[in-house]
Order: sequence, then structure tokens, then C-alpha cells
Amino acid sequence: MRPLFTLFLLFSCLAAQAQAFKPEEIARWQRQAKQVNIIRDQWGVPHIYGKTDADAVFGLLYAQCEDDFARVEENYLTNIGRLAEVEGETALYSDLRANLFLDSTQAINIYKKSPHG
Repeated sequence: MRPLFTLFLLFSCLAAQAQAFKPEEIARWQRQAKQVNIIRDQWGVPHIYGKTDADAVFGLLYAQCEDDFARVEENYLTNIGRLAEVEGETALYSDLRANLFLDSTQAINIYKKSPHG
């Protein structure tokens, strides 16, 4: 099992590269952030205000990342089928399951059909 994991990890590392954001993407996110107010009450609960539902969701996700980024990151890695890169061989079956449900080609096509694509 060790050689399989090593091979999997090698190919994953070669395929994994940091995402480079274009200046216009950064500007778009900065404009979105200016539309959101996050006010925390005395217990630290975030109250999120935005002009649109998309603004409120952006604020909610931002607050969630502030509060528990490790969980957000783990959920992301689990859903894209790359958890084994962090947790090791024990997560290979989780990654396999995620990749059986949706492959990257399907995900790209779904994204291109969305309003953001």
C-alpha cells in the first residue's frame, strides 16, 4: 500500500499549484467585500449585512473562515478529493469516493455554466 500512496502523493504534488489570481478577480472580490458589514455581538456571534444575498453569503463564509478556517479547509479538501495529501494514507478511500462522484472535467463544465464562469 505504501508504494501506491507514494505514487498518488507524487502525482498530486505535481498537479497541485497555487492558484494565481488575476488583478481583475482581486478587484472584484474587493468590491464584493465593501458591500458587506460583519458586526459581532458581545458573544462573538457574527451578524452579517449586505445589499444582496450574495453579499450576505460572502460575509458568512468570511466570518466562518475567521472562526474556524481549519474546518473550512478540511471540508474543501474532502470535497475535492485531496484530503489524503494532508491526512495521509487513511484518507485515500475518502478521496476515491469524492472523485467517483465528480471529476474535475465535470466540475469545470458546471462552473462555466454558472454566472461566475
